[in-house]
Amino acid sequence: MKKFTQEELENFNRHLQGIPPAEVIQWVIDNCHRPVVTTNFRPYEAAILHACVDILPTIKVIWCDTGYNTPQTYRHAKEVIDKLNLNVKLYMPLQTAAYRDAIFEGIPQVDDPNHAEFTRQVKLEPFQRAMQEHEPDVWFTNLRKGQTAFRDSIGILSYSKDGILKVSPFYHWSDEKLDKYLVENNLPNEFRYFDPTKALSNRECGLHT
Repeated sequence: MKKFTQEELENFNRHLQGIPPAEVIQWVIDNCHRPVVTTNFRPYEAAILHACVDILPTIKVIWCDTGYNTPQTYRHAKEVIDKLNLNVKLYMPLQTAAYRDAIFEGIPQVDDPNHAEFTRQVKLEPFQRAMQEHEPDVWFTNLRKGQTAFRDSIGILSYSKDGILKVSPFYHWSDEKLDKYLVENNLPNEFRYFDPTKALSNRECGLHT
């Protein structure tokens, strides 16, 4: 997909604000070569996964599993994978959770000097490895306005720090609109989710900033 200037990006984001997610996805798919969609199967992830595979059933779905998900999240992931027949590419930390428990004595708090290395091991390194292997030119995400201060500053289209075009088709959608989308498409949701790298739900882990 061609590289947009900042002015073009801003113009597209203004234009796309009222466009249905399916149309955004179709436009992007028609103009890119190696799209991927990432997921951690947190709440409402089924929406972006359904929307993407509805347009491109074979799209690569990159799941970076920290190894610390709740039993409910793992069961939810299996249900969504089976229901949508997802083309999942699974990436996990190179070290086991048992190793980290021994070295870090459990999950480090955000003010612990070990927290940065813990985050690198469980989230950043697997994600970087996935991106290096698949070399996407487009990265579909379920980022939404109102989730964090950083996410409030972007738009439907933005660029990652590595220059990959990030597309967040549901960026302007509320939980209520997504609830309706899930019901209309008979999709499951799961709220019992745990991110070991975050102390607060509105804190960035480092993938997007």
